[in-house]
Amino acid sequence: MPDIIRLLPDSVANKIAAGEVIQRPASAVKELLENAIDSGASDIKLIIKNAGKSLIQVVDDGCGMSVTDARMCFERHATSKIKDANDLFKIRTMGFRGEALASIGAIAQVEIKTKRIEDELGTAINIEGSKVINQQACSCADGTSISVRNLFFNVPARRNFLKSDQAETRHIIEEFLRIALVNHKISFSFFHNNKEIYHLNKTEIKQRIVAIFGNTYNKKIIPVEQVSENISIYGFIGKPEFAKKTRGEQFFFANNRYIKQAYLNHAVINSFEGLITENSFPSYFIYIEVDPSTIDVNIHPTKTEVKFVDERIIYAFLKSAIKQSLGKFNITPSLDFDIEKSVDYKTVSPNYQASPPVIKVNPDYNPFEIDKKFSQNEPSEREISNKENWSKLYEKHKRNEDESNLFSPDQGKTKNNNSAETSDKISWKDAPEIYKTLQIQNRYILTLVASGIMLIDQRRAHTRILFEKFYNLLEDNRSLSQQELFPITIYLSLSDAEIIKEIIEDIRLIGFTISESTTEQNSFIISGTPPDLKNPDLIDFIESFLENYKRNMIDFNLDKRINLAASMAVNMAIKSEKSLGQEEISGLIEQLFSCKTPDIGHDGKVILRILRYEDIDNWF
Repeated sequence: MPDIIRLLPDSVANKIAAGEVIQRPASAVKELLENAIDSGASDIKLIIKNAGKSLIQVVDDGCGMSVTDARMCFERHATSKIKDANDLFKIRTMGFRGEALASIGAIAQVEIKTKRIEDELGTAINIEGSKVINQQACSCADGTSISVRNLFFNVPARRNFLKSDQAETRHIIEEFLRIALVNHKISFSFFHNNKEIYHLNKTEIKQRIVAIFGNTYNKKIIPVEQVSENISIYGFIGKPEFAKKTRGEQFFFANNRYIKQAYLNHAVINSFEGLITENSFPSYFIYIEVDPSTIDVNIHPTKTEVKFVDERIIYAFLKSAIKQSLGKFNITPSLDFDIEKSVDYKTVSPNYQASPPVIKVNPDYNPFEIDKKFSQNEPSEREISNKENWSKLYEKHKRNEDESNLFSPDQGKTKNNNSAETSDKISWKDAPEIYKTLQIQNRYILTLVASGIMLIDQRRAHTRILFEKFYNLLEDNRSLSQQELFPITIYLSLSDAEIIKEIIEDIRLIGFTISESTTEQNSFIISGTPPDLKNPDLIDFIESFLENYKRNMIDFNLDKRINLAASMAVNMAIKSEKSLGQEEISGLIEQLFSCKTPDIGHDGKVILRILRYEDIDNWF
C-alpha cells in the first residue's frame, strides 16, 4: 500500500490560513491597517470600492521595505516582529503572526509598491493566487501602498457567502474605527466609492472620539483614570443619561489593541448599576496598559480575544476606576450628612419646662383575641375574588357542557379556516372559547378548550401576531402609516446608519415614513409610524429595534425581511407584566388563532400549552 500522507502545496496551505485570518473584506482591512501602523506611519489612507469586494487599498507614509523584504512579506510565517518563542510573551506590535499578507495574496490579486526613505527607487510586485506575476523597480512615494483587488476571486464559495455591500461596509467601518480610536496620534482618511467618509487629524483621545461620533460627545463623556505600578486604566465613559438601547459604542483596548472582553464589560455595567435602566448600554472607551508578559494575545487568529493572567485584579481595578469617576463628577448618588434646609432647628430658652412623655394604654385590649380581619379561617378579599372567578368559570363551563357541546370541531372557525391545515399541533376542536378566560400573573391567559385548559403566553402570542402582520406587509409590498404631527430627527452611529440605509425600503413598507437627512450625516427624519406604535419614544424604539436586528444577524443569520419583521414584533409586543381587560384578551386570542402558526413563535418558542382533562382526572 503506497504512502498517503504528503505536504500540502503552499498555495493550498495559504488558502487554509486565509480561511482563518481573512473571513471577509473587513478582515483584510484590519490586517493591512495594522501593518501600516507597525511601519511607523503618521498618515494612513484607506480606500475601498464596492464594500471591499472590488478594491481595498491602504497607503501609508511609514518606513517602507527593501526589495528583499517586499518579496519576503508574502511568505508564510515571515515577520519582522518575532525572532524567538520568548518574543510571543512581550508583544507590543500589531501584525506579528506573519500570515496576513500570505493569506491575502492566496485569495486575491495584490499589488504592492513600497520605498524606503534612503532608496532612490521603490519596488512594485504583483501577486495573484500566491504566485508572483511581476516584480520590478518603480518610482513611488516613501512608504507603502498595497492594493487588494477581487478578494476571493479563486474561492467562489467564500465569495458567495459575503453579505450585501451595506453589511460588508459596516464591518469595514467597525474595524477602521477600532484602529482609529486607539491610534489617535496618527491621521486617518477613509474613502468609499470615491467619497470621503472620515478625515481624522492627529489629536488627543477625547478629540478623536468627538471627531468620530459627533460634537455632542463633548458633553456626553467624562474621563476615567487610575494608575498603579502594574496596571494603568484611562479613557472615557458616557454619562448615564446618555446610555442607549443599542450596543456599538463600547470599546476596550489592551496595550493599544482592540479586544473583546465580556468579563470586563460586566465590570463596567456593574459600575453603572442603579444609574441606567435595564437593557441600556453606556458608552465607554477604556484603554488598559499592562505588562505584555501578563497578557496572551495569541489565542485567536484575529487577535481580538485575549487572556489576562490576573483578570480578577483588573476587573476590580476597572470597576473602582469607573465608580471613582462617576463619583468625582457627581453622577452617583451621594449621602449628604449636612443638615437639610428643610429642617427647622429652634433654640430652647433657659426657662423652658420639658414635659415627660405620656403613654396611653387601652385597658380593653386582649392580645389573645383573634382579630377577625386576620382570621385564618376566613379567606381574604383576593381569595374570595379568585374563588368567585373560578366558580363562575367552572359553573358556566359545566352548564354549557350540559346544554350542548360548545367545543365542537366547528367552534371558532369564524376567523380563519386555514389554521387547522397549517398547524399540526393545534386542531380546531382545541380552539378556545374566548368568553371563558382568565389572566394569571399578568403574563398568561387561561381559557377552556374541548380537550382541557389552555395556557397562552400573552407576550409571545402578541409577538407572533405582529410578526405575521409585518411579514405579510413586506411580502405584499403594502404600507400602513400614521403621520406624526412633528417630524423627528434621529442621529445614529455610522455603522447603525448603514443598517438603516440597507433596509430603508422595507422599513417604509412596515409603516415608517423615513428619509435620510440631507443636512446632517448619519441622521434620518421620521414623519410617520406604524399605526400599532402607541406614542413611543421614537429614538428609544429605533435604538432597541436596531439592537434586536443586529443580535438576530449575529445569532441566527436570519433572512433580512424575517429579521426585520421579528425585530419590529419583539419591540412592539405587549409586556409580560401588562394587565389586560376582557376585550383585550378576547381580541388577542382571536388574532392569535387567525395566524398561520398560532402555537409556535417565529423563534421556535412555544406560545401555548394544553392541560388535558384526562391528565387532571389522573391527579385525583
